[in-house]
Amino acid sequence: MHTGSCLCNGVRFEIDGDLAPIQICHCEQCRKAQGTPFASNIPVALTSFRLNEGRDLLREFESSPGKQRVFCSRCGSPIFSKRDQLPDVIRIRAGLIDSTLGTKPTAHFYVGSKADWWEINDHLPKFSEADIAQAQNATKKAT
Repeated sequence: MHTGSCLCNGVRFEIDGDLAPIQICHCEQCRKAQGTPFASNIPVALTSFRLNEGRDLLREFESSPGKQRVFCSRCGSPIFSKRDQLPDVIRIRAGLIDSTLGTKPTAHFYVGSKADWWEINDHLPKFSEADIAQAQNATKKAT
């Protein structure tokens, strides 16, 4: 069991089971949504996710057709994103989890649009883009 929360602790959640590998996304939308050079996402099956507090604080923004970004309306913390094409999976922001993760990053996605001021200095696989199949494969490998 893993627990997590937003900055103000108004949104609290639990995730049952082991966490999937972390997906590092360097796309422009993730950079802008996080205010950082990348987003650290963990795919989580909806059946493993439980929202304990803060449902009334959650707001959604459709950043592109079929993709919603969910955030806390009080503190602005990005909580997760979801895609219409993957209705059974959400992507939790790794930094929200309170406990030891027990997982590591698996790859960098959208490095073709990464911030020009950020260097990637690890040996993880790098993809110029990403697609739904890659996200599904990362989730399957972890379960």
